[in-house]
Amino acid sequence: MISTVAALGQRVIENVGRVIIGKDAVTELILVALLCEGHVLIEDVPGVGKTTLARAVARSIGGQFRRIQFTPDLLPSDITGLTFFNQRTGEFQFRAGPVFTNVLLADEINRATPRTQSALLEAMQERTVTIEGETIPLPRPFLVLATENPVEIEGTFPLPEAQLDRFLLRIVIGYPEPAEEVAMLARFQERNPLDELEPVTTPEELLRAAAACRSIYVEDDLRWYIAEIARATRRHEAIELGVSPRGTLALFHCAQALAAIRGRDFVLPDDVKELVTPVLAHRIILSPEARLRGRDARQLLEEIVETVNVPVEQL
Repeated sequence: MISTVAALGQRVIENVGRVIIGKDAVTELILVALLCEGHVLIEDVPGVGKTTLARAVARSIGGQFRRIQFTPDLLPSDITGLTFFNQRTGEFQFRAGPVFTNVLLADEINRATPRTQSALLEAMQERTVTIEGETIPLPRPFLVLATENPVEIEGTFPLPEAQLDRFLLRIVIGYPEPAEEVAMLARFQERNPLDELEPVTTPEELLRAAAACRSIYVEDDLRWYIAEIARATRRHEAIELGVSPRGTLALFHCAQALAAIRGRDFVLPDDVKELVTPVLAHRIILSPEARLRGRDARQLLEEIVETVNVPVEQL
């Protein structure tokens, strides 16, 4: 079954690569989130392909795609939907909002008010929407790809820690390399390759692959290694709030998914190391002194990984 997961992952990565050039590692992380049934926060400048990436992923998995442009006047019902009175039938009816999809792009999520942001919390965590006492399940798989612009902070509402913790990963796409940008110009010269992108898997196949990832073997010493990294964030003098148990579990499941995508039925310490920053960096809060000194979460996590003993195989 693991070979099936690896083959699925390779198909999706190659398919998205027909549109997004040179960002296979980013696509791999989004695939990790899909297999873990988690969500992704993309923090990057405008124009690097966040929307195109979301559309390409949705088409590759054969899923529905919806986009919400977050603005200060956006209401919670604009996301979840609402119940209205149909005068023709004389009954109340539910009109589903854009959250009822497989891949939801929450564009510039930090521009909406906290009340509207919180409307996504139940959907992200429970994969349900409750309206007027009725709980409605969302389609599966369900992936929220939320974007933030780190440059413009005027008129924004920073995401609260409770909502940041709901995101499995926080990633950066980054600018393309010179050769990749030239290749992009050639590829987009006559047409948009996204228009011709076809699905390479199905939502049902993706869900089966997600279930298979849970069987990936993790050594007891490696479980201790993951837990020790999380505990080290709670003891570090430059960190005011360390990683929660939800973050520890997220790192564990992401390592399983990454191993499966790479064709292994066991997790390596390198899998964990590679995922520490995208899984944990947005889950810690630095102390005021650390922020004044210009330190960031990535640097501190690198220090922690260097200090925690890596489990080695006994000969």
